[in-house]
Amino acid sequence: MRVSTRRMAVTALSALAAATVLTTPAGARAQGDEISVQKFGHISGDGQVTLFGTYTCAPSSPRGVQIQVTLVQDGTRLGFGGEEAVCDGGQHDWSATTSLRLTPDVHPGPAGAEARLQSANLHSGMTLRVSYLAQAERDVVLERKDR
Repeated sequence: MRVSTRRMAVTALSALAAATVLTTPAGARAQGDEISVQKFGHISGDGQVTLFGTYTCAPSSPRGVQIQVTLVQDGTRLGFGGEEAVCDGGQHDWSATTSLRLTPDVHPGPAGAEARLQSANLHSGMTLRVSYLAQAERDVVLERKDR
């Protein structure tokens, strides 16, 4: 599968953002920025998990806003996402999919999900600063779905 340079850059920035210690407070939220998680997620027969939701971010939001998701089930934490958000003030659907190849313990049934709208900026001295514009947590149910 061919991966675009832009997607690789967004994924790398997401990984750096997840690893950084310099973050804004968890409750930080800008005016008009919201994110939600739908109650049901999918596990496909080919070993992929997908979560869904909606988001809104204001046109005044920083550039490069991303959607990051964490799935938690039976002690397993799986972070994924990295899709760039469209910050035009309108509500948009989002979905995030990742492989379960390295996390085979994720299975159909109850789980927890966290979704964040985040912005990561590189400052002087190569310091990465992550800002959370909005976040949501929800209990979800993972259902088996064939693609």
